[in-house]
Amino acid sequence: MTAPPAVQKIDSELIESSLTEPESFALLFDRYSAMLYRYVSRRLGPQAAEDVVGETFLAAFGKRHRYDLSRPDARPWLFGIATKLVARHHRAEAARYRALRRAPVDGPAEGPAERVADGVTALAARPALAAALAALPRRDRDVLLLVAWGDLEYGQVAQALGVPVGTVRSRLFRARRKVRAALGDTNPMHEEE
Repeated sequence: MTAPPAVQKIDSELIESSLTEPESFALLFDRYSAMLYRYVSRRLGPQAAEDVVGETFLAAFGKRHRYDLSRPDARPWLFGIATKLVARHHRAEAARYRALRRAPVDGPAEGPAERVADGVTALAARPALAAALAALPRRDRDVLLLVAWGDLEYGQVAQALGVPVGTVRSRLFRARRKVRAALGDTNPMHEEE
């Protein structure tokens, strides 16, 4: 007879157990480091992303005794820490968007016709999108990118940034409106052919 599969601990249980067994915190790293890396890499580039993700988990480990154990999902907390660290690198982020705006647009080499067409359209919009992101106020950009690249819901973004959900909604509305306007009030991924 085989043993039933082990039940995975929720994030708050891992954090609580890490207070007496620090090595259990490593499971949070295993769960979320790739997700955080993708988010930070899109904002600052891959070189800075490794450092910021490492700093995020180091800061989280140091603050784990203050984590609200009534919150089962640690993603908003971790994304909040990462976003604050990204803010410290805001010059690098702005420089990355300026570089993307100036970068030549190379199309995909091969693939199905629809994917290639979508990719070419998205690549063509990249300079304008980078410029629009660079022009956004940091707070609006943080909200937009936590939703778009962090895949967080409004309540999780509010928790990550320590602001009310209404503030998240208004910042997201404002950011989306400005980005849409910068792209000529269109979404290049949904253009009619």
